[in-house]
Amino acid sequence: MTRLIVAAGGGGDAVAAAMLHAALYGDEDQAVILTYAWDRLLVDPLPGPRGAGRFAGLQPVTQSVWSVPAEAQPIAPAGSTLPRLAAELPHTLALLDPHHGAEGITRQLEELVSHLAPASIDLLDVGGDILAQGDEPTLKSPLADALTLAACCQVNAPIRLLVAGPGLDGEISADDLRPLLGNLVHTFTAEDVETIGSILEWHPSEATAMLAATARGARGICEVRDAGLPVPLTDEGPAVHEVDLDDAVSRNSLARAIMTTATLDEAEAYSREICGFSEIDYERNKAAWLKAQPPVPLTPEDVFSQLDRFQGDARARGITHTTFRHLTEALSLNGSQRDDLRQLLINSRPDHYDAPLWNIGA
Repeated sequence: MTRLIVAAGGGGDAVAAAMLHAALYGDEDQAVILTYAWDRLLVDPLPGPRGAGRFAGLQPVTQSVWSVPAEAQPIAPAGSTLPRLAAELPHTLALLDPHHGAEGITRQLEELVSHLAPASIDLLDVGGDILAQGDEPTLKSPLADALTLAACCQVNAPIRLLVAGPGLDGEISADDLRPLLGNLVHTFTAEDVETIGSILEWHPSEATAMLAATARGARGICEVRDAGLPVPLTDEGPAVHEVDLDDAVSRNSLARAIMTTATLDEAEAYSREICGFSEIDYERNKAAWLKAQPPVPLTPEDVFSQLDRFQGDARARGITHTTFRHLTEALSLNGSQRDDLRQLLINSRPDHYDAPLWNIGA
């Protein structure tokens, strides 16, 4: 029996999809996880998502859908977490390619549904920004979710929309999301996290890291992203709720606008018009800025001096946790140094490691 899970925003949503599959369906069913190759700039220095043409070694599934096996490689200078994910997960990772707009994703979904005849189809979003209207001042990345939502509502098959970890992406607060959430489907536990625990040791996702941390019992306020957004870690963090797909589309003005788009550029133009920005423009600007920054050596003496200052300031702001991605940027290090920084900190101050987060208050 095959289950199809669409990772709404790519990145960590694909990791959360694997945890969801294990929690809801167990080991007997097979999962195909349809996900973007759209990684943080610390993984992929090129802005925006990667299409099939940016990989070597993909395997055809249908006419417009390719799977990403462990042996696949992004073509330099592109980067991707998907081949390593494929090596560590028992599932098939299928590449969601948005370069032909919502129409192209709809076509991919229709082909997969016809080819797989899945027992169920879940559209999973960690955080809940898929329910954004488009004018929220805290909204950062509406385009990826809007594209998958626009496509899913046009497929002639029953698709269940699931929101995990309401508010954990730092874009829409749990208070604003609470009235929109339907039935509680599952509450992740520490045991559920074990299925992806080793992946969270290296994967840069912040929202899924906080989802796992709350399932393991972490509570407080976590500072994330380059902007230092404060995200509450509460008892609601590990929850997975069902949301009516039609209600989500009715709320999401960007998803409604891009339903007939045939290119990513066209969808991006709608994002600028409706939301006032495009997250790919932000990535373009940041990539150009990062390229101009000289490398900073990672020396333990400087790191711990800066870390102590950062932690003192963070505690004064009421922050209890942060991610290693945010720490890397807060200490003015290059994204490529994240893993080295993480290893240095865990080895030196293991009592601060509240896996997979850094505990500032420890």
